[in-house]
Amino acid sequence: MKSRIPVVLLACGSFNPITNMHLRLFEVARDHLHQTAVPELKLLCGADVLKTFQTPNLWKDAHIQEIVEKFGVVCVSRTGHNPKEYISGSPILHRYRHNIHLVREPVQNELSSTYVRQALSQGHSVKYLLPDAVITYIRDHNLYTRDSSWKGSSTQRSEGKTGWEESASPQNSS
Repeated sequence: MKSRIPVVLLACGSFNPITNMHLRLFEVARDHLHQTAVPELKLLCGADVLKTFQTPNLWKDAHIQEIVEKFGVVCVSRTGHNPKEYISGSPILHRYRHNIHLVREPVQNELSSTYVRQALSQGHSVKYLLPDAVITYIRDHNLYTRDSSWKGSSTQRSEGKTGWEESASPQNSS
């Protein structure tokens, strides 16, 4: 096996809750960097985060420039986003485009933390969308339910239905 160069990836985002596709970002980015022999520290993000570089007053231009100039970005594709357009539409990103690695995720998905929170708040199963340990943590801490302290935009649930009885019990795990 070919020796691999050390890769350090720093990711930003809410990861709230973390999904299997969030974890997949790291795998896809690592594989890409190993194939291109680019060691170093890089910001790892999905194309949706790259788009936020253009959101007024969210990022300081000096911070964006420091990230892309000094460290670089590994941007993984996401359904409904066009990272090439985001790069060409930003003078800073365009100037340092040589330091932005665009990586295509072969498993296209539309999974988002927002969807997961909404599904949980409605009592729907999230099995196979999240790592089992994350599902257990959410259940044990009563997160994303009507009774929890989290108050998202969609927290309506059927009365008396928690969603955990159907989705987390061993007899229904197939």
